[in-house]
Amino acid sequence: MGATRLRQRERDLDRVATGGIHVRWMIRRDMPEVMRTERASFEHSWTEDDFLRCLRQRNCIGMVTEHNDVITGFMIYELHKTRLHILNFAVNANHRRTGVGGLLVGKLIYKMITHRRQRLTLAVRERNVAAQMFFRAHGFKATRLLQNYYEDSGEDAYQMELKAPAYDPFDGFGVIGPVNRIAQYDES
Repeated sequence: MGATRLRQRERDLDRVATGGIHVRWMIRRDMPEVMRTERASFEHSWTEDDFLRCLRQRNCIGMVTEHNDVITGFMIYELHKTRLHILNFAVNANHRRTGVGGLLVGKLIYKMITHRRQRLTLAVRERNVAAQMFFRAHGFKATRLLQNYYEDSGEDAYQMELKAPAYDPFDGFGVIGPVNRIAQYDES
C-alpha cells in the first residue's frame, strides 16, 4: 500500500471520526465502561486487574472508540518486532454493525503499516463464530488451530492473521518512501 493510499485511509478514518466516533488511547477512567463491554461480550471475561497488568507492560497498548463521551468499543494489542498481536477486542452490543469494529481494525492496519510490522495476529475461541466471521470479513485468515489454548475452559482457538500489504515505495508523486536497509540483507 503506497503512501497515497495510507493518507487516503487516514482521511477515511478521520471522516468517520468527524461523524462523532473517534479512536483514542485508553485511560484509567475508561475502565468502568470497558469492563461493562467486556463482561457483556465474553463468557470468560478479563478482570480489571488483567487489563491493568497488561497495560503496565511497555509493549501493550489500549485504545477505545468514543461517541458522545460514551465508550463504544476497545482493543488491547501488543507490539512485537515483526507483528502486532490483538489480545482483546470488543464492541459494545448497542454499537455493533455500525462500523466501530471496522474502525478499530483500520487503526491497527494503519499502525501495522506505518510501524513496518509484517502482520496482525490474534487468537479466537473456536466457539466464537461471530468474531471469526468479523475478522475474516476484514481480510484475516485462520492459520492454525491452537489446542487447549484457553486456561479458563480448555477450549481450542484459531490463530488468525492478516499480512501487511506489499509496500509501494512510490506514492504516486515520484517520491521514494522509507526503505528498511537491514531487511534487504535479511531477504538474501
